[in-house]
Amino acid sequence: MAQHDDLTGYIIAPDPQAARLTRSVVGHDQTGAPSEISVVEERPLTIFLNGQEIVTAMTIGDYPDYLALGFLRNQGMLLASDEVTGVSYDDELETVVVRTATPTNHEEKLKKKTRTSGCAVGTVFGDMMEGLEDVRLPATPVKTSDLYALAGRINRTPSLYLTAGAIHGTVLCQRAQPLVYMEDVGRHNAVDKIAGWMLSEGVSAADKVLYTTGRLTSEMVIKTAMMGVPVLASRSGFTAWGVEIAQQVGLTLIGRMRGQRFICLSGEDRLVRDIDPTSVPDEPRKSGRKASA
Repeated sequence: MAQHDDLTGYIIAPDPQAARLTRSVVGHDQTGAPSEISVVEERPLTIFLNGQEIVTAMTIGDYPDYLALGFLRNQGMLLASDEVTGVSYDDELETVVVRTATPTNHEEKLKKKTRTSGCAVGTVFGDMMEGLEDVRLPATPVKTSDLYALAGRINRTPSLYLTAGAIHGTVLCQRAQPLVYMEDVGRHNAVDKIAGWMLSEGVSAADKVLYTTGRLTSEMVIKTAMMGVPVLASRSGFTAWGVEIAQQVGLTLIGRMRGQRFICLSGEDRLVRDIDPTSVPDEPRKSGRKASA
């Protein structure tokens, strides 16, 4: 098994040993012998915007403040002009309340709900395409050497996925450096946590790459575009609508990144092919980390 990479340069990295994220369960293997494994915890988190209950999400329970902020921002319920005055989390009640200086207009969005292809049943409120008509992402060049370096580094990072499986990871990166690595039972939760961190810390998106272990669906593409991140990459594959939206907004979309291989279905003109793929170590067919569904 490959040596785990160090965590140098990470601002937030997974902590597979964190309390409450996993539990040990004893079962029996195919021979009938007792077998103890770690399984990921799953718990509800109810998000309020001021006095209005918005949604209850199933999550692993870490970074509830970032998850709430990012979810509301990616749903268009928090606008760039809205001043967030506080975020309060109650562990006992499993609720997080986001407060703003002035009332927000979310009632119309709540009237329309769309179940997405996200794991743990993702939900989009309002028109999924609302706000995308004016989005044109910066034509940020992407070096293929950086993409290969990112994939290798992320795949060697200790994570809940490698410890217990049944989870998705999303990583905010800058050039060849992974910065913030979030995991959750739904890939939509993981990317919302990153969006919330970026909003909370005032981080610019124009020079960033978003890497995910999950499928490149319409929901993932829309969230990435609304965050202003110009590049989305994954070990997994694409949906047709996800590709169409990426092409519409100018998102560089790269999938099936495994070892030397990848395919770009949007933004090929922004790829800087500065390395011979055959010089990159290829990934064994039976890798320790598989593409997530």
